[in-house]
Amino acid sequence: MKKKLISLLLCTSMLLTACSAPVTSSDSTSDVSSSVSSVTDESNVSSEEESSMTETSAPETTTTKAPETTTTTKAPETTVTEAETTTTTKEPETTTTTKVPETQKPEPEPIIFPTANEVAKDMGLGISLGNTMEAYEATDCEKITFEWIPVVGNNTPKDYEVCWECVETTQEVIDGMKAAGFNTVRIPVFWGNMMANDGTWTINADYIARVKEIVDYCQSAGVYTVINIHHFDEFIIRRNDIDECEKIFTRLWTQIAEYFKDYGPTLVFEGYNEYLGGKQFNDKGELVEVSKSKGYKMTNTMNQCFVDAVRKTGGNNAQRVLIVSGYWTNIDLTTDSKFEMPTDTVADRLMVSVHYVDNNMYWWNKIGGQDWLNYIDDQCGKLKRAFTDKGIPVFMGETTSMYPKNNMDSSVKNKMSSTDCLKIVLERLLDEGFVPVLWDTNSHFYSRTEYKIVNADDAKLIKDISEKIAQ
Repeated sequence: MKKKLISLLLCTSMLLTACSAPVTSSDSTSDVSSSVSSVTDESNVSSEEESSMTETSAPETTTTKAPETTTTTKAPETTVTEAETTTTTKEPETTTTTKVPETQKPEPEPIIFPTANEVAKDMGLGISLGNTMEAYEATDCEKITFEWIPVVGNNTPKDYEVCWECVETTQEVIDGMKAAGFNTVRIPVFWGNMMANDGTWTINADYIARVKEIVDYCQSAGVYTVINIHHFDEFIIRRNDIDECEKIFTRLWTQIAEYFKDYGPTLVFEGYNEYLGGKQFNDKGELVEVSKSKGYKMTNTMNQCFVDAVRKTGGNNAQRVLIVSGYWTNIDLTTDSKFEMPTDTVADRLMVSVHYVDNNMYWWNKIGGQDWLNYIDDQCGKLKRAFTDKGIPVFMGETTSMYPKNNMDSSVKNKMSSTDCLKIVLERLLDEGFVPVLWDTNSHFYSRTEYKIVNADDAKLIKDISEKIAQ
């Protein structure tokens, strides 16, 4: 028993001594290195895929260090696994957190419209597009039984445009007027055509669109354009009292002004034609004259409601030049102190319209004589004192274009031509600073099929005057 115990102690002592001794055998080293290499290869399979990985060296002292070396490798610190990649939180993009401010466009500078006097000076000579857009079925229009505007043809804008024996207006018609020397075209308009008789006084969309087409012809040709309410003012005034007329004309001019709001200063609105202060139907259905006081009240009220309606639509209409119509557009009645210019929200944007500086002499067959010349002087003097001296331009919305021999004074009938008389009148009106607009229909003075002034002498006169104005 003692021998076995001693033998066991000796073996244990020898074993302990062997474990603590340094390794010197090449075989032992080889076995350890082989063991380390095997562990490293199994635990770092991805080392060949990552260029940042370095081989792990075997420990130089003891074989027990090999496992420690493999477990402390830095591979996990430099190698990112697929799982880690998919769970990594992305940093927020700067575009989602920072909004780049948009560049603000500068506000356009407001357009300053020219004054009425500046426009009048630039308008030069004018011509009307008469018997065209103001045409309507007028049979028995003087009777109370003419309750509403009759339908013409297929009730299209063209049916009315040509119903007074005029041709359809084209761009060539307006271009020819410009080429002849006219710088203003007046377009009379009967807005009641194609209108429903429903009490709303709503202008027909197709009809106003046709007016716009002709206005656009004028704008394209580079001429001033004047549109008004023509003849339809007669229909309304004859059948309604002042208060009702005011409501109706406010309604009409609000529609017209709103429709053309964006047009520039070469579009001018003229309130009415010749019927302010005109006759009205009495209780018996008779068309009778109104008193002068009532006539002036009607004239002044309608002009004021015209200006107010246009200005309230805003936009370019806040500054647009407007032409207010005289009492019957008669010079004597309009220059009377009882005629009042409307109040306006903007200064120097109103003209006044009258017709025919020599009207009475024409019908009294005294054209061309001394009485005619004296009459022109008298009429121009009244207009100058009442308006131009006060800074209000005069728009001679209708001026005689042709003077027949039968309307001439006997003393000059065989001495003066129509062109001679026209020259005297136009030069006088222009010298006064007025804007003369010739009344014309189809091929009366200017041919709307040949696009030129019919008479060669008239054509030369208009051209000469227009060139003089342009200088």
